[in-house]
Amino acid sequence: MDGNTPIRTRFAPSPTGRLHLGHALAARVARDLARSQPGGRFLLRFEDIDTPRVRAEFYQEIESDLQWLGLPWDEAPLRQTTRGAAYEAALTELRAKNLVYPCFCTRREIQSELAHMAAAPHGPEGPVYPGTCRHLSAREREGKIAAGLPHAWRLDSRMAAEHAGPLTFRDLRFGTIAVDPSLLGDVVLARKDIGTAYHLAVVVDDAFQHITHVTRGEDLLPSTHVHRLLQNLLGLPEPVYLHHGLFLDEHGKRLAKRHDALSIAALRESGLTPEQVRARLPSACERVGGG
Repeated sequence: MDGNTPIRTRFAPSPTGRLHLGHALAARVARDLARSQPGGRFLLRFEDIDTPRVRAEFYQEIESDLQWLGLPWDEAPLRQTTRGAAYEAALTELRAKNLVYPCFCTRREIQSELAHMAAAPHGPEGPVYPGTCRHLSAREREGKIAAGLPHAWRLDSRMAAEHAGPLTFRDLRFGTIAVDPSLLGDVVLARKDIGTAYHLAVVVDDAFQHITHVTRGEDLLPSTHVHRLLQNLLGLPEPVYLHHGLFLDEHGKRLAKRHDALSIAALRESGLTPEQVRARLPSACERVGGG
């Protein structure tokens, strides 16, 4: 990436619940990084591909919360539900390169197989898919698809690793990190029900929006190994990353949407001002994990 290219960051919430302090932290980190350089742009993206869980009212609530917090965005918000053709095109490209395969397993079948394995594969996010459908022949796959069996599409991490070769990504907090293509196993790139999945959609959209710096919580650091791999396989630009620390509750746990008492709307309704809410967020050095 050209050092003279203006910084472009994005905040990408899912409209499946209210924003909480963890979201406010993520939005401010992205906004502050964009504003650290003249011409920087801070974008808003709605990651709304999980349509069964999306609620229409949360689009406006998220925008209202960000405006109230003093975190306005610079361009029209992007909704992933408008980007289906782009995701399908990327999946088609990966299919043409034989880097993905259809998976007909149900969650119960996967759990059962893992339970019967002497040494079930594990990654930083838990059990890893054991590769059951990776071993199906082309004829078996075609027969199942022709029979109308529901299927997801998984990345063949072994084939992808061979195709891409050694890769790294740069993080402003952790430095240069070598990509481990097998870290999360053969992840789902297209779900049975919605035709795409997080890993594929986020990579395609970051390139579409010309994002130069991806900022997000450190809990997503393992996913970046997959994303850097997909960027290479699809010929997409490589952004710089910043995996910042998380906003934790009183028990040291990451905030979730069930923490409604810490939602921005609840804090606002309690009488707090935007300044008081922002003051509850960690300082700049804590956000990025500095000393």
